[in-house]
Amino acid sequence: MKFAIDVFGGDNSPTAVIKGCVDALQLYNDFSLILCGDESIIKNELSQYEYDASRVEIVHAPDVIGCDEQPTVAIKRKKESSLVKALYLTQYGTADCFISAGSTGAVLAGATLIVKRVPGIKRPALAPIMPTLKGPVMLIDCGANVDCKPEYLLQFAVMGTAYMRDVVGIENPRVGLINNGAEEGKGNELTKAVYQLLKAMSGINFVGNCEARDVMSGNFDVLVCDGFVGNAVLKATEGAAEAVMKMIKSELMSRKRSKFGAMFCRKSFRALKKKMDYTEYGGAPMLGINGGIIKAHGSSDAKAFCSAVGQARRLVLGRITESIARAVEAMPADEGEN
Repeated sequence: MKFAIDVFGGDNSPTAVIKGCVDALQLYNDFSLILCGDESIIKNELSQYEYDASRVEIVHAPDVIGCDEQPTVAIKRKKESSLVKALYLTQYGTADCFISAGSTGAVLAGATLIVKRVPGIKRPALAPIMPTLKGPVMLIDCGANVDCKPEYLLQFAVMGTAYMRDVVGIENPRVGLINNGAEEGKGNELTKAVYQLLKAMSGINFVGNCEARDVMSGNFDVLVCDGFVGNAVLKATEGAAEAVMKMIKSELMSRKRSKFGAMFCRKSFRALKKKMDYTEYGGAPMLGINGGIIKAHGSSDAKAFCSAVGQARRLVLGRITESIARAVEAMPADEGEN
């Protein structure tokens, strides 16, 4: 396996990206990396670490695409950027997966324009994995498609099912539709139409609507929604989790008695913090693209980027692109056409 890395994407690049890559090389021995970016800077960063140099290749890319640039224009103009060169390596098949913590818009535009969609896929989707009370859940879509047609969400359910089955290992993933009520008749025109499509779709274990309060219940393995709703759910969940952790810490540190009690619960609090930590999940796979794409969090530190590389490894081993292609090909013709 080979992974193409956009070394200069993200708030903490290139230092955190390089450190995360080196850490990943030490954790796993079954892949190599192609680091795209300014060669002299990459070599200088790498010189600080011990690693297997035979597993690392550098592709010089002097330009950088910033988060303030118009994505499509930047992709077309900056052919020598680290992001574009890494995407082309994936499109050519030289790399099995692309990883970047850079501009989400540029990654989405570049993946669609350069690597292109799996045949039959109407819209690719960003699909982060989130912690719940009982295990991970995939949220699809979380921002790639803010305006959706019912058939898009049906394909999201198909792709999410394939990922959670073949990569995460859940035998028959439970699919839920994010809605403003649990009853079948709830929702707007979009969710009402999607409900009926999911209900009638064979090969999908559709278990009904999911209200926002049940997102982290653990009663679902795949949660389907349009990108506008998904992004709001994702950000609200991240913010709530961070606020709760801060409130717990504030209360525990507010009195001597609670400080003393906290000493006995230290391991439990550490375990809880780890469970809620996005850096454990690495990033969001972009499903529906004809090659592996992992969009890491823009503020990824070395630990988060290392996790993103690990996620790319699992994605490739799960052969998810082939799995999605087969699933879409098996869909009714009126649902699978572009």
